[in-house]
Amino acid sequence: QVQLVESGGGLVQAGGSLKLSCGASGSISRPKVMGWYRQAPGKQRELVALMSSDGTTNYVHSVKDRFAISRDNAKNTVYLQMNDLKPEDTAVYYCYAQLDPFVGGTIYWGQGTQVTVSS
Repeated sequence: QVQLVESGGGLVQAGGSLKLSCGASGSISRPKVMGWYRQAPGKQRELVALMSSDGTTNYVHSVKDRFAISRDNAKNTVYLQMNDLKPEDTAVYYCYAQLDPFVGGTIYWGQGTQVTVSS
Protein backbone atom coordinates (compact mmCIF):
# COMPACT_ATOMS: atom_id res chain seq x y z
CA GLN A 1 0.00 0.00 0.00
CA VAL A 2 1.41 3.36 -1.03
CA GLN A 3 1.41 6.21 1.44
CA LEU A 4 2.72 9.74 1.25
CA VAL A 5 4.25 10.75 4.57
CA GLU A 6 4.75 14.44 5.26
CA SER A 7 6.83 16.21 7.86
CA GLY A 8 8.09 19.68 8.67
CA GLY A 9 4.97 21.67 9.48
CA GLY A 10 4.64 23.80 12.58
CA LEU A 11 4.22 27.26 14.04
CA VAL A 12 6.41 30.08 12.86
CA GLN A 13 6.38 33.87 13.09
CA ALA A 14 5.78 35.99 10.02
CA GLY A 15 8.98 36.33 8.02
CA GLY A 16 10.25 32.95 9.17
CA SER A 17 10.96 29.78 7.22
CA LEU A 18 9.88 26.16 7.21
CA LYS A 19 10.78 23.19 5.04
CA LEU A 20 8.22 20.51 4.29
CA SER A 21 9.20 17.01 3.22
CA CYS A 22 7.13 14.23 1.73
CA GLY A 23 8.25 10.71 0.96
CA ALA A 24 6.39 7.86 -0.68
CA SER A 25 6.37 4.60 1.24
CA GLY A 26 5.44 1.30 -0.37
CA SER A 27 5.98 0.14 -3.90
CA ILE A 28 5.40 3.01 -6.28
CA SER A 29 6.57 3.86 -9.76
CA ARG A 30 8.39 7.16 -10.05
CA PRO A 31 5.64 9.77 -9.97
CA LYS A 32 5.40 11.96 -13.04
CA VAL A 33 4.32 14.89 -10.87
CA MET A 34 4.87 15.58 -7.18
CA GLY A 35 4.05 18.65 -5.21
CA TRP A 36 2.00 20.47 -2.66
CA TYR A 37 -1.52 21.78 -2.22
CA ARG A 38 -2.91 23.68 0.76
CA GLN A 39 -6.28 24.31 2.33
CA ALA A 40 -7.00 27.16 4.69
CA PRO A 41 -10.07 27.14 6.96
CA GLY A 42 -13.22 27.90 4.98
CA LYS A 43 -11.39 27.86 1.66
CA GLN A 44 -10.96 25.41 -1.19
CA ARG A 45 -7.81 23.38 -1.56
CA GLU A 46 -5.40 25.19 -3.85
CA LEU A 47 -2.24 24.27 -5.72
CA VAL A 48 0.94 25.64 -4.14
CA ALA A 49 3.73 24.11 -6.21
CA LEU A 50 4.23 21.13 -8.51
CA MET A 51 7.32 19.60 -10.05
CA SER A 52 7.45 17.11 -12.90
CA SER A 53 10.03 14.36 -13.10
CA ASP A 54 11.82 16.38 -15.80
CA GLY A 55 12.23 19.33 -13.45
CA THR A 56 9.43 21.54 -14.77
CA THR A 57 7.85 23.57 -11.97
CA ASN A 58 4.57 25.38 -11.48
CA TYR A 59 3.80 27.74 -8.59
CA VAL A 60 0.77 29.67 -7.47
CA HIS A 61 1.54 33.34 -8.02
CA SER A 62 1.35 34.26 -4.34
CA VAL A 63 4.32 32.07 -3.38
CA LYS A 64 6.46 32.22 -6.51
CA ASP A 65 9.26 34.38 -5.09
CA ARG A 66 9.18 32.89 -1.59
CA PHE A 67 8.76 29.12 -1.91
CA ALA A 68 10.98 26.62 -3.71
CA ILE A 69 10.03 23.07 -4.62
CA SER A 70 12.57 20.33 -5.17
CA ARG A 71 12.59 16.56 -5.68
CA ASP A 72 14.81 13.60 -5.07
CA ASN A 73 13.62 11.23 -7.79
CA ALA A 74 15.73 8.36 -6.49
CA LYS A 75 13.87 8.52 -3.17
CA ASN A 76 10.43 9.56 -4.53
CA THR A 77 10.63 12.52 -2.16
CA VAL A 78 9.50 16.10 -2.64
CA TYR A 79 10.40 19.15 -0.58
CA LEU A 80 8.97 22.63 -0.17
CA GLN A 81 11.24 25.33 1.20
CA MET A 82 9.05 28.16 2.44
CA ASN A 83 10.67 31.51 3.15
CA ASP A 84 9.29 34.89 4.23
CA LEU A 85 6.13 33.21 5.47
CA LYS A 86 3.01 35.33 5.86
CA PRO A 87 -0.10 34.80 8.01
CA GLU A 88 -2.05 34.12 4.81
CA ASP A 89 0.15 31.06 4.24
CA THR A 90 -1.50 29.43 7.25
CA ALA A 91 -3.14 26.21 6.06
CA VAL A 92 -2.95 22.45 6.05
CA TYR A 93 -0.41 21.50 3.42
CA TYR A 94 -1.01 18.27 1.49
CA CYS A 95 1.56 16.31 -0.45
CA TYR A 96 0.47 15.21 -3.94
CA ALA A 97 1.81 12.63 -6.32
CA GLN A 98 0.53 11.50 -9.69
CA LEU A 99 1.87 8.57 -11.66
CA ASP A 100 2.47 8.75 -15.38
CA PRO A 101 -0.75 8.13 -17.33
CA PHE A 102 1.01 5.26 -19.11
CA VAL A 103 1.03 3.35 -15.81
CA GLY A 104 -2.43 4.39 -14.73
CA GLY A 105 -2.11 8.00 -13.67
CA THR A 106 -3.03 7.17 -10.06
CA ILE A 107 -3.15 10.17 -7.71
CA TYR A 108 -1.99 9.94 -4.12
CA TRP A 109 -2.45 12.41 -1.27
CA GLY A 110 -0.68 12.77 2.04
CA GLN A 111 -2.54 13.16 5.30
CA GLY A 112 -1.66 16.84 5.59
CA THR A 113 0.63 18.85 7.82
CA GLN A 114 -0.39 22.06 9.57
CA VAL A 115 1.53 25.26 8.90
CA THR A 116 0.61 28.20 11.13
CA VAL A 117 2.16 31.64 10.65
CA SER A 118 1.63 34.15 13.44
CA SER A 119 1.69 37.89 12.85
